[in-house]
Amino acid sequence: MNILVCDDDKEIVEAISIYLKNDGYNVIKTYNGYEAIKALETEDIQLIIMDIMMPKLDGIQATTRIRETKNVPIIMVSAKAEDIDKIMGLNMGADDYITKPFNPLELLARVKSQLRRYTNLGAMTPNTNKFINGGLIIDDNSKQVTLDGDEIKLTPIEYNILKLLVKNAGRVYSIDQIYENVWNEPALNPENTVAVHIRRIRQKIEINSKNPKYLKVVWGVGYKVEKY
Repeated sequence: MNILVCDDDKEIVEAISIYLKNDGYNVIKTYNGYEAIKALETEDIQLIIMDIMMPKLDGIQATTRIRETKNVPIIMVSAKAEDIDKIMGLNMGADDYITKPFNPLELLARVKSQLRRYTNLGAMTPNTNKFINGGLIIDDNSKQVTLDGDEIKLTPIEYNILKLLVKNAGRVYSIDQIYENVWNEPALNPENTVAVHIRRIRQKIEINSKNPKYLKVVWGVGYKVEKY
């Protein structure tokens, strides 16, 4: 599998590349957002590891442009640990976030987790599952989501969250339950991560995200998709 690593610090790129190559991945090295976008035009990339603070075009801006055409998983990396940076990255379309300095084993675990979800999302295995709730339809064979006949573009994480809730329409899931079902790992303070993805899904499927028809919050409990 091809993983694109983008960081203006060449030593960090080299270090990450060594970890990934030792685990059997092929690495494409880039050093700013423009180079990352250009590489995506010519290379078949399965995952991106993107630094936030870079010259010319930073990770947030690059992620925004990439998300216009690509759903490839993006793990953002930054020396900043503040929640606002994490939330900004997730809002722009990142799937995960890790803070420098990081444990190489943790980075590899996150890479494998994202690749597993991405591969499963694109797998063309026989599947007749189709989940219909009002005008919202999820075809789990083609991995296509439509609303009133219009296709909705979702990232792998967004797709899996929405599928979980639509499959179980009417049932309330806590933030921890959503995280554990979608990320397949124990929930450790997942509030911001889940909330950001929920907000992005609402922006895509709701006419009025402040008065949603489908994806609703149950205060103090969690989230649900209203059953129709």
